[in-house]
Amino acid sequence: MTTPTTPEETGTLTSAPLRSSAQAETETRTGGGTPATRAWIGRLLVAGIVLAALNLRPAITSLGALFEEVRDGLGMSGSLAGLLTSVPPLCFAVFGVMAPRLARRFGPGAVVCAGMVAITAGLVIRPYAGNTAGFLVASALALMGIAVSNVLMPVIVKRWFPDRVGSMTGLYSMALALGTSASAAVTVPLTDALGGSWRSGLVVWAALSAAAVLPWLPFVRARGADSAASAPATASGREEPDGLRITRSRTAWALAVFFGLQATAAYITMGWMAQIFRDSGVPAGTAGLLLAVTMVMGVPLAFVIPRLAGRLPHQGPIAVVLGVCGLAGYAGLYWAPAAGAWAWALLLGVSNCAFPLALTMVGMRARTGAGVAKLSAFAQSTGYLLSIPGPLLVGVLYQHSGGWGLPLALMAGLMVPQMVVGVLAGRDRTVEDEAAR
Repeated sequence: MTTPTTPEETGTLTSAPLRSSAQAETETRTGGGTPATRAWIGRLLVAGIVLAALNLRPAITSLGALFEEVRDGLGMSGSLAGLLTSVPPLCFAVFGVMAPRLARRFGPGAVVCAGMVAITAGLVIRPYAGNTAGFLVASALALMGIAVSNVLMPVIVKRWFPDRVGSMTGLYSMALALGTSASAAVTVPLTDALGGSWRSGLVVWAALSAAAVLPWLPFVRARGADSAASAPATASGREEPDGLRITRSRTAWALAVFFGLQATAAYITMGWMAQIFRDSGVPAGTAGLLLAVTMVMGVPLAFVIPRLAGRLPHQGPIAVVLGVCGLAGYAGLYWAPAAGAWAWALLLGVSNCAFPLALTMVGMRARTGAGVAKLSAFAQSTGYLLSIPGPLLVGVLYQHSGGWGLPLALMAGLMVPQMVVGVLAGRDRTVEDEAAR
């Protein structure tokens, strides 16, 4: 089965000559075979991808902006607060594994639609749950929706835009970075404007996720075609059995470790960079602004890097350049944290753009929709599990060493294996071929 393509020169979806019977039936029922309808579907998908990406981080970063108020309001202990900070990567790892199976059963579009509904429900419920346990459960519901959508975004890009993996991944990554930085920046002002209640400041983000449900509703009806498109096909158009053993692929393992190391660096940066600047004498307000600069760097670069990566046969050099920027940033934080603060913030912002590079490689290292689904689930779930200890270990080293020397050495040291596995993951090969061998 050859999936629909989206040529760069037209920007519209075109039907492939070989289609599954489920696709043919769906096109007959919905009129999906007409050029006008296919163009409309293409525009709707782009809108859905952008809106979904905007909602994949505000549930986390809005909480971070109001964390002290939430702790006081719920009477949360320090240990429970620590548990709450570990919930996002844990949920991403646990629930992300479910995404390929759900996509095969219901179709990736339907699962992303359900994910947006779960995010909305979690964001509405958690501020009014009344206690810490309810708050954690509602947060987990929202994070479950984020986890399955995280995994399936590369699948949808590969399935509908196979000739524009780099540019569409860039658009998606840029929207994700914009949602991350915007929610971190405006949650506190929004809370003040809504009367000062942290509950209002958290629940307001449910409006954005509710809007993201709408573009995906038509794809719930087309779940049969989407589900069929999630499975690989032979040249005759018959679906092949989904027997890909992803753990047999060295590239899959390299990509999983790369994903985990870049996630570790990102969580460490978000959790500790402002404190590093403050301990070096930088005022608190300036330290927060420096962190915001680091996060905002991901908005333009998240669009540029995937487009560049999609045009290269080997993405390893990009992984090396990003790693070198990280090494330079951490070295600067060690030698002159206050004097060169803006330069180090910019360098670490560039280094953190390994995330869109990882997403792009997920789409390029598999030939089929099923391969992308399995690779995305494996790389993200394994990677997020690997990322959990990093921020905690940095905190322990900081507490017991009394300074930032050892933590910064750890951060810089992790850049080296990240570059190595980035080179391995960036080689021009597919997981299907490796697993077969």
